[in-house]
Amino acid sequence: MNTPTFDATLWLTTAAIGGLLIASAFFSGSETALKAASRSKLKTMADKGAPGAGVAMKITEDNERMIGVLLLGSNVANILAAALATALLTRAFGNLGIAIATVVITVLVLVFAEVLPRTLSIISPEAVAVRVAPVVNLLILVFSPVVNLVRGAVRIILRLFGVRADPDSKFLALRDEILGAIALGHSEGAVEKEDRDRLLGALDLSHRTVDEIMRHRRQIEMINADTPPAAIISQMLASPHSRLPVYRGDEENIVGVVHTKELLREVDRLVRGDGATGADGIADLDIVKVAMKPYFIPDTTALDEQMRAFLARRTHFALVVDEYGGLKGLITLEDILEEIVGDITDEFDVVHRNSGLKQSENGDYLVEGAMTIRDLNRAMDWELPDTEANTIAGLVIHKAQMIPTQGQVFHFYGYRFEVAQRVENRLAKLKIRPL
Repeated sequence: MNTPTFDATLWLTTAAIGGLLIASAFFSGSETALKAASRSKLKTMADKGAPGAGVAMKITEDNERMIGVLLLGSNVANILAAALATALLTRAFGNLGIAIATVVITVLVLVFAEVLPRTLSIISPEAVAVRVAPVVNLLILVFSPVVNLVRGAVRIILRLFGVRADPDSKFLALRDEILGAIALGHSEGAVEKEDRDRLLGALDLSHRTVDEIMRHRRQIEMINADTPPAAIISQMLASPHSRLPVYRGDEENIVGVVHTKELLREVDRLVRGDGATGADGIADLDIVKVAMKPYFIPDTTALDEQMRAFLARRTHFALVVDEYGGLKGLITLEDILEEIVGDITDEFDVVHRNSGLKQSENGDYLVEGAMTIRDLNRAMDWELPDTEANTIAGLVIHKAQMIPTQGQVFHFYGYRFEVAQRVENRLAKLKIRPL
């Protein structure tokens, strides 16, 4: 045996194994850091000029390619390290060196190339990510052709089993991640219930339509255009609303929407303007001329889209119609904002949204049938489904497949529902309690 040659080979091989383990540790740590790093934090760091943050964001846009490159490097480094260790120890110990190399490399890879770098990366993923991003980006540029071939082969194999990639899954996953973070923060006490409701309400605007929160046509206060002017003025002053629809003949025939301020301007002109005849001038009031042109929207309009339309049109009031053009209800900008911030009340509001929620001595909650399921869930922190109906009465009717009579009791979704009051075909009040 040539001892000097053997010594040189020993040191060179050992150094090579050490270098490969360091490379493997880099790949493992980089993968963990880039996967665990919050893109929102990276965006904030990039906006502040942190070097590497922008590159890290660019890399994480295509996780599949990033992980492919890092796994390729990690596997090549581990396999080469194992092969060199086996050759070196076999030369020194014979066939026994294979077993020794397996044990030694397994321990070294597990401790120094996997657990240790991943643990360090998970402690502060963003800080590690911005440091390794430039090197990883260079590796992606170099090894992308190989990774693309592997990725293409993998997709072909997956298609054979009926699995296809969803291009929208990334965006859906991001929304689910935000929702999960909010729910987790609330369960751990870091996010207050009111803050959670506001955040979830804002996120849900694009997934909800105006017919879910509109005021139903039965609840709309209207003005008959043929009513005497004095009676119209009295009705407007007595109403808690500043805008009222105006109809003529049939309530379906909406001819305009009158605003209290516009009405008062017209009254002032008739009473005190040029050529006015004093109080007798009120008889000449034409409510249709004062009313603004009605703004109709379909009941399938998304809430966030309608909010933008309100802001663009500089109006706060819209009438909701169904697919046949029939009047279904009305919605205001305030209704949409209340889905985010909760009830908005002023000194003229006489009925609050959750005023019908009262608890009896036996634990039942007396609920107005017209109360929306979403409002009840937010008030009580319940989870009644609102996909099949908008109101509590609608939910009971949907599940019962009939219009229940007063006193009937139902059990579903883990709650007890009792019809406390029925007015004609409408469930006016219900008693609800968790089972």
